[in-house]
This record gives sequence, C-alpha cells and structure tokens, in this order.
Amino acid sequence: MNGDQITSSSAKKSVLKREYIQLGGYMNNIENYLESQMRELGIDVNEEYLEMYDNISNPKLKLIFSTLHSRLISTFKIMNERLPTGEFEAHFWAEPSRTLIATIEMIEGLRRALKQGQFSFRVEDYYQSLIEKCNTFLSRSGGSLIPPGIEKIILYYTIPIFIPNDILTIPRKETTEAFSLKLIGEGSYAQVYKYKDTYYNRYFVVKRAKKELDTKELQRFEQEYQEMAKLNSPYVVEVYCYHADQNEYVMEYMDYSLYDFIQYNNGKLTSQKRKNIGLQVIKAFTYIHSKEILHRDINPNNILLKEYEDVLVVKVADFGLVKIPDSQLTSLYTEFKGYFNDPSLIVDGFSSYNILHETYALTRLLFYVMTGRTNVDNIKNTHLKIFIEKGLNVDKSQRFQNISELAEFYRLIN
Repeated sequence: MNGDQITSSSAKKSVLKREYIQLGGYMNNIENYLESQMRELGIDVNEEYLEMYDNISNPKLKLIFSTLHSRLISTFKIMNERLPTGEFEAHFWAEPSRTLIATIEMIEGLRRALKQGQFSFRVEDYYQSLIEKCNTFLSRSGGSLIPPGIEKIILYYTIPIFIPNDILTIPRKETTEAFSLKLIGEGSYAQVYKYKDTYYNRYFVVKRAKKELDTKELQRFEQEYQEMAKLNSPYVVEVYCYHADQNEYVMEYMDYSLYDFIQYNNGKLTSQKRKNIGLQVIKAFTYIHSKEILHRDINPNNILLKEYEDVLVVKVADFGLVKIPDSQLTSLYTEFKGYFNDPSLIVDGFSSYNILHETYALTRLLFYVMTGRTNVDNIKNTHLKIFIEKGLNVDKSQRFQNISELAEFYRLIN
C-alpha cells in the first residue's frame, strides 16, 4: 500500500467515525422519542396495517404508523357517515373529533421530530390534503361542524398513508425498484441523501428541496438542476433526472468535499498534489465562466472530489446561487455567504457580484488548497504571496480580471 492509499484509507475511516458518532446520538434521541409516543398510545396500538410499513426498519415506528393509519381510517369512516348534504353543515361527534385531532397532532409531531434523519417521512398527498382540510373545522369540545362540500373520503385499506423520505422509487422497463436513502448532508434549502442502485452497482445522490421553501425558492432549486444539466465537463458534478413531485434531483456520488479532504489529509499532502487539485479547480471554472455563468458560492464544501483507483478528480457542485445573464430568478438581494466571498459585498450588496468577486473567492480557495489554511498572514512562498496580494487586492482594478489571468499567476507557484 502506497502513501496515497494510506491517506485515503485514513480519511475514509475518519469520515466513518464521525458519521458513527453523529448517528449514535441521533439514534438515542429518536429511540427515546418513539418510546414516548408508544407510551402515549398505550393500549390503543393496532397491528392491522403493519404489512404496509414493512420498509420501516424501526419496529416502534412501524407499529406507530400502523396505529395512526388505523385511527385515520376509523375516524374518516365515521365522518363519511356524517357528511353534510346540500348547503348545510353536519355535526361530527365530540369523541371522534378529539380522536382525529390527537391523531393529526401526533402525525405532525412525528414529522417534526424525524424530519432531519433517516426516519423522515411525508403523508401521502390525498391524505395530507384531508388533514389540512380537517384542521380548518375540527373542534376539541362539543363536536365539530363539517362544512358543506366535503366529498366522501376514500379509505386506504391497501395503500400506505405514511411514506418514508428515505425511500426512492425508480421505474425500470418492466418494474419499479425502491432504494433506501441515507442522509449525508443538509443546507439552508435542501437535504442530501445517498443510495446504492443495485442495478448499476454504484452509489448515487439525491438532493431534495426542503418542504418549507416558497414558490420562488423551489423555482431556483429546479433552475440549479437545469443549469447543471446543461453543463458537460469532467469538472462539474453530473446530474441525471429531476423528480418534480418530490422537488428533488439525482446526481453522481462524490467521495469527499474539498474541506473534508484537506482537513483529514493536510499534514500528508505534497505540494505537487495540492497544485494538481488547484489546477483542476481552475479548469472547472474556466469552463463555467466560458458559459457566462458565475457560481457565487465558491467554498471548500461546494468543491467535491471523486477518488478513482489511479486519480483524484475535482468537480464543482451546488449551483444554487448561480448568476445567469438576463435570468428573472437571479436574486439581486441574495444574502452574503461565507468567509471566501469578498467582504466588500457586505457593503456593495450581492447585486453587484461580478467576475472580480469570483476571482477573489477563487484566490482564497486556492490558497486553502495550497496551505490548508484560511489565514493569509505570514506567507513565506514568494509566488504564493504575490498570487494572494493580487487576487485579494482591495483595489479591484488590480485583481485578476478573469480566470485566465488567475491561472497564469497560479502556475508560477512552486
């Protein structure tokens, strides 16, 4: 085993150890929460619909889903018998009203508690709309008045109401396959999962927009996918398909972020290996800028690395803040993000973002690659010092005016 292989193995073990510790804490909290929900249900647990939730790995959650499913069916069955006719309201008795309220509250509580982990789920669309409608008229005392116009409810005896978010279904030519998703990251707008497709025997990633995004944010999320789909470069993460029903898209799986890779290997990386990583970053942005696109969110977490047997490949990801000429969805007031951005943007506003801000962020990123540091003080390498002084110059007219000029100075660093 050579030095690079040892470095790779050590990095992966560190990642696995961190994931294990995080998972352990998460699982302890979830087990305690699910136990509290089981005790709240008490003797009312119902196993009738267990088979519908065979894809749920946690036995307590599986039983809770079966019980809540049974409660919804029984209370909606009673509601069907009390539906109003014509323009008149109808009375829904007090006891089933309270049962339905308690059931909905438990469903919402579960969804909030589990939304950021491997047991996150959604309510099937038809039943979600029913719950939202019921919330407008249910009363805790004296029964509820069912408004006119409520149609007879379809009871799901053979269809699951609770659908795990960690399941991805992919239609094949003659069948549909389901794959378990593992949460591997989360940002302000989306959660990121990975799964192994047994058909291709390889990992893929699903990036799923968060439920609370507004219409414009969802449009920007889909635009991120559309822009990445147009790009065709070995230095840009490849995307495959967009699922509008779940506001998510599938893309290739990468082994590390640049941040993690540098953190775990900083003391072992040779100058030449650092230089090669930086040159790939430059190639990526040479291509991106040739398409008249500015990334606007350059940082070590948005630069990803794919490890092959004989080479390490750099790829750019996360085009959520991309600036596109004449786009109506390019926000003029995007929040200033991150240490790697030009601090003058705080005063000037993100609407002023241009190529000089992009080369500023790239200068900082490449310094991080070459040194593993973000602090640009006490630089001993002459060419690196010249590179930094020019790229981060307060006088924007003295900065790198384009990616080609930046590349020219970067190649001089030894």
